[in-house]
Amino acid sequence: MTVLQSLRAELTEATSGLLATAASLSDADVAAPSRLPGWSRGHVLTHLARNADSLVNLLTWARTGVPTPQYPDARAREAGIEAGCHRPAAEQLADLRESAGRLDAAADAVSEPAWGTPVGGLRPPHHPAWYVLVRRLREVGLHHADLGAGYGPADWPETFVRRELHDCLRTWPHDRSTVSAVRFVTPANGPVAAGWEGLGDGPVVEGAPADVLAWLTGRSAGEGVKVVPEGRPCPPPPPWLTTTAPADLPATPPKDYP
Repeated sequence: MTVLQSLRAELTEATSGLLATAASLSDADVAAPSRLPGWSRGHVLTHLARNADSLVNLLTWARTGVPTPQYPDARAREAGIEAGCHRPAAEQLADLRESAGRLDAAADAVSEPAWGTPVGGLRPPHHPAWYVLVRRLREVGLHHADLGAGYGPADWPETFVRRELHDCLRTWPHDRSTVSAVRFVTPANGPVAAGWEGLGDGPVVEGAPADVLAWLTGRSAGEGVKVVPEGRPCPPPPPWLTTTAPADLPATPPKDYP
């Protein structure tokens, strides 16, 4: 048994939660601003639908062996979002549900050996096809919170937070770090449970894992994250989210990830 089963089960649950939130939105809600600057909730929902279709392209690549770009280029990605962002709530929901279904069907069609096929997005590096599931979970988790519709970083599952922090550390830009260390505490502000050292220049910060992830991904201004010793404001996060995947992922889906 590999991580594929658990990732797909997690994705099913995350998608169900996202669809429930989308189903609760009125036309006015969809047209209202999201938590992403310059984007309405309609932008976020359309992006999530088109992202699912783009990842179908990568799974088609894995299944057939024929390179199929995730998007033709960055301009096409942006055009797809703009083309659908002003639709009413019912159309957004239907598109979101149908595109998620297409991605699920594409995953069903990938043979076990094909999950190790290297595929690539708009940014390097290429990664084995099984990591497409991790990327989709990232999109759903982060952008569900971006809707600003009752779901936020405090609602992220522990498994999601642990995996995203794991990948954050693996892609850490040491030459552009804004902190020297990150220490994790229990959500009740208890003792330090673990930490990352030697990250670069800057202060030491600490916080609960979900609060740290929200800060690192730009989903908070640093609420729940404090500088140690206290007295200075939380610095901006480092610009770490610049790759689609960590380098040197195993081609064969591992038993667990991370």
